[in-house]
Amino acid sequence: MKNMRPFAHAAFTLLLLAHSAASQTSPRRLTIIHTNDLQSRLLGFGPNCEYTPATMNDDATIGGIARIATVIKNEKSKAPEKNLVIDGGDFLMGTLFHTIAREESAELRLMHALGYDAAVLGNHEFDFLPSGLAKIIAAAHARGGAPPLLLANAVFDGNDPRDDELQALFQNGLVQEYRLYERNGLKIGVFGLLGKSAAEVAPFAAPVRFADPIAAAKKVVKKLRDEEKVDLIICASHGGVWRESDRQDWQGQDIDLAAHVPEIDVIVGGHSHTLLPEPLRINQTLIVQAGAEGRYVGVLNLEIAQKRVAMKEYHVVDIDDTIPADAAIQAEVDRYQRSIAQSILSHYGYTFDQILAETAFDLRMAEDNANLGNLVSDAMRWGLDRRQYDPQQPHTRTAIAIESNGMIRDHILRGQTGLLQVSDLFRVVPLGLGIVEDTPGYPLVSFYLTATEIKRALEVLTSLYPLKGSDYYLQPSGLKFEYNPRRLLFDRVMKVEIENEKGEYQTLDFSSTALYKVGCNFYVATFIKIVGDFTYNILKIVPKDSSGLPMTDLQTALADARSDLPGIQEVKEWEVLLAYTRSFPDGDGDGIPEIPEKYRQPQARILAVSSLNPRLFFQNSTPITWSAAALVVIVIFLLVKSVRMLFKKLHPKKESLAI
Repeated sequence: MKNMRPFAHAAFTLLLLAHSAASQTSPRRLTIIHTNDLQSRLLGFGPNCEYTPATMNDDATIGGIARIATVIKNEKSKAPEKNLVIDGGDFLMGTLFHTIAREESAELRLMHALGYDAAVLGNHEFDFLPSGLAKIIAAAHARGGAPPLLLANAVFDGNDPRDDELQALFQNGLVQEYRLYERNGLKIGVFGLLGKSAAEVAPFAAPVRFADPIAAAKKVVKKLRDEEKVDLIICASHGGVWRESDRQDWQGQDIDLAAHVPEIDVIVGGHSHTLLPEPLRINQTLIVQAGAEGRYVGVLNLEIAQKRVAMKEYHVVDIDDTIPADAAIQAEVDRYQRSIAQSILSHYGYTFDQILAETAFDLRMAEDNANLGNLVSDAMRWGLDRRQYDPQQPHTRTAIAIESNGMIRDHILRGQTGLLQVSDLFRVVPLGLGIVEDTPGYPLVSFYLTATEIKRALEVLTSLYPLKGSDYYLQPSGLKFEYNPRRLLFDRVMKVEIENEKGEYQTLDFSSTALYKVGCNFYVATFIKIVGDFTYNILKIVPKDSSGLPMTDLQTALADARSDLPGIQEVKEWEVLLAYTRSFPDGDGDGIPEIPEKYRQPQARILAVSSLNPRLFFQNSTPITWSAAALVVIVIFLLVKSVRMLFKKLHPKKESLAI
């Protein structure tokens, strides 16, 4: 028996080793619950007055943070201690709730209450400037907490104090490059990135810059693998994926990120507002994205063994009235509504849920003539003329107003009742911050352009929009124009007609030196001013005052709501839209203004005429087209001449024999 003991001990040791090895190689489960681009959507919408969080199956609204809370709670209960809740950025900007973000930080505090484990900073988080973002983060931590915030490619300017407050929060760990988590025996690294396209539309992040996301990712991933020894790497990326209508393959910066940094196991995406019903797989990297605005919650179930990641199941939860709202979360949302009414809306004479108008039809955005685009740009022109037009001085009339699709953030939906609250109309043009006033909303500006410069501004739609995306599509008021998409870039506009005081359209003479008053919001004006830099001065546009002198500072173009007071009292675009809608007549006598029937269908203000007809190809063309045509003629001439010379060389004429 004594001789058997060494063998028994050895067998027991082998059994322990085998069990240990089996436990290390046995698959481990992890659930990733994810959202992105919540855009301050704390209420169910479409329209707000129909949202009934206390009851189910009695409204058609979608979204609502209290419903999302229920979904997250249910999904976490299915996999206790085996889940992560991650947001892909742009949790701010889009509704009245963001107007109190710097003071109350409702979005971050609610995400903390919902149990989010991480969120990346998106481009809209910087809309209130770096100092504003710092205040938002600090307010959340001072009033209850925020989810861990991530961003690995922010670059601060050591010589500019404007980003010092935010940099201090990074240095103090309130925003980190990455964060480590322990779940179900797994060591997980999660890091955050802001993509290039998102950085391009974050002008108010300055002086903060954003390093190349792929280079930043490689640096962080190396540290997570080599130093932190993680089992799983997740990137919360505000980069985006999309698919063109005429293409089957997916494109986007998250695709590039996965291709260039294959060590990333999962990318939780955002920015492009894309609903992926199934994860995309690039090599071994899984990419997920859950639409936008709290309409969906994505749930990714993974199985990890020996650092190899396999997807077991994925589903998307529609956030609608089939989901009971979390009562405690909704009570917090209600409290924030009261705070907004008192601190923001009372200044303008409004309340949060005040009914301003009713509509018998939907007004929607589109990359085309859009009835909502018509309404918004008309409101801008109306609002400027209320404050600036003097019939005794015809040049003060706003001839044109322009808005870009990127600034219009929501449809106006009739729903079941057609009743539109202040909160519904604010969502249409909610973005921005004052220039001389530190209050939410882009202000309106007005300046003067020549006929040629108006044509150049419209070329943004004809040429930059196809290259840069839907945000660059323009919605005009006071004009209509035709363009030929087959013509050369930056010279596609063929004809422009301007509306006169009588509502009649007259053809714009591009050779005229007359000045025309143009209105837009400050953000669009900033872009129009620098569009020449993007196009090598081909589309150079110089905003001018009424006497034709260049405006070197666009602040001088700001519209003034109260010229009787010192300084500038900004005219907010959102407030103008509310006032314009409120000015409509009450057709049915119920005391509520009605959106006019003329907005039921889009007005044909933009007409694409695709043609190679020489007349349309050269109509009102610039030297760009004529130079290109001349070059083509020269090339054809030289080609024909070369062919003839070659033919003569290969087939010389036989000389006549002398007699």
